Amino acid sequence: MKIYADNAATTKMSRHAIDAMIPYMEEIYGNPSSLYEIGQEAKEALESARERVARVLNCEPREIYFTSGGSEADNQAIISAARLGARKGKKHIISTAFEHHAVLHTLNKLKEEGFEIELLDVHSTGLIDPKQVEDAIREDTALVTIMYANNEIGTVEPIREIGKICRDKGVIFHTDAVQAMGHVSVDVARDNIDMLSLSAHKFHGPKGVGVLFAKKNIMLTNIIEGGAQERGKRAGTENVPGIMGMVAALEDATKDIDGYAKKLIPLRDKLIEGLDKIPYSELNGDREHRLPGTVNFCFEGIEGESLLLLLDDKGISASSGSACTSGSLDPSHVLLAIGRPHEVAHGSLRLSLSEDITEEEIDYLITSVNEVVTYLRNMSPFWRDLVNGVRPHVFKE
Repeated sequence: MKIYADNAATTKMSRHAIDAMIPYMEEIYGNPSSLYEIGQEAKEALESARERVARVLNCEPREIYFTSGGSEADNQAIISAARLGARKGKKHIISTAFEHHAVLHTLNKLKEEGFEIELLDVHSTGLIDPKQVEDAIREDTALVTIMYANNEIGTVEPIREIGKICRDKGVIFHTDAVQAMGHVSVDVARDNIDMLSLSAHKFHGPKGVGVLFAKKNIMLTNIIEGGAQERGKRAGTENVPGIMGMVAALEDATKDIDGYAKKLIPLRDKLIEGLDKIPYSELNGDREHRLPGTVNFCFEGIEGESLLLLLDDKGISASSGSACTSGSLDPSHVLLAIGRPHEVAHGSLRLSLSEDITEEEIDYLITSVNEVVTYLRNMSPFWRDLVNGVRPHVFKE
């Protein structure tokens, strides 16, 4: 049996998204900045796509900027808000300790420029308390940036409440919604969001294309210089085929969010219950406030890399955390942020499901993980020390 269970890393492109791209590679392939007919046809498609994205997010088309993906959108949003704040003498930025590295690395760069970065502690549940944000905001706070849903453990944050606090205090609020979009309901007006990042390949669209939403009163700082595309705020010829594929995938992914959740959550919960029966294992993140398809567990006494390789032998594609750091031997910063010790954080497994997963496949996942964990523990000196009481267990049996 072959099971792809790493949809948080990337998703298979939908047939609808592929079909939406083809005309803009074979027929309407002109440069949208060109004045002749084939270029203007591409321009019309581009602006139609902008309107369609705006309808999904509940904003104005002029507030939508097309990017190369979520990382670029995160960078531009954060740098823009920082520059706006600095002009007013505001150089304090609030975020969390378990953001995606596209956010954390950008904040580190700003710290080197003299900005004060305050990373809020994350509870063991992987949830931020809105009161933490309220208490942290100061007169010189330029930006609050907190992800909508965590890319590793799948917890969904109280974005609407955090956004309202920021709105009431006059602070720009940005959210990285890369993992949330297409999986939970996102509405920038309802959720009090000023800036938002998303990436097409997380909801069955193409790689290399994304969106930055920025309210019309926020002046963006260019991070790519060159031409006057995207109203002068993002140089480079627009990826029209990719954008059309993204819009098709976005509309499909958001047209029945409730139905998607209703189908997937019971299967996700069955997977959690099955893995929870493995001795000395624990679910990472809150059990209820999580994405419909993301499950992340830690298992004592094993290494995540070995677990992944043996699951691959069984036809299961999974991960131990973010795809962006999969080559790193360091434990996940997300798991460390929620209080997992190093030796446990190394033994993590993320299974992220798509809407076409079946109950039979869930059963196979549970059986396979149980078998591999048992096999690895039986050959582990570290596990032998735990069993013999030489080392104390972190988790309860």
